[in-house]
Amino acid sequence: MLSGPLPDGWTGPLWALLAVVLVAGVVIVPELRWRRWRWEVREREIDLQRGVLVFRRTLIPMVRVQHVETERSVIGQALDLATVKIHTAAGEHEIPLLTEGDAGRLRARIAALARTVDG
Repeated sequence: MLSGPLPDGWTGPLWALLAVVLVAGVVIVPELRWRRWRWEVREREIDLQRGVLVFRRTLIPMVRVQHVETERSVIGQALDLATVKIHTAAGEHEIPLLTEGDAGRLRARIAALARTVDG
């Protein structure tokens, strides 16, 4: 077990490693998450794709959509951004960072498709 100060020559590399981890966590990972985020609304399903190290793809059948809503946080209101939330019996899925107008149109489209498939 180490006790006391670090051996000579270790302080600089540890600070450099910390800086690299911080840059990766604050700049690179969010950028990768944004570039890997995809969604598509089709007539019979909603396809969500996301992930950085683990890629996740979710297909939501329109017949399973119970309701859909938009949500805006305080920061979202300031930036004119909204999130579309899709509710199913299995849980909730979301499509974030849409403009308020796009979110409203997407919500209406999903609701119309869910009604058409259901009815």
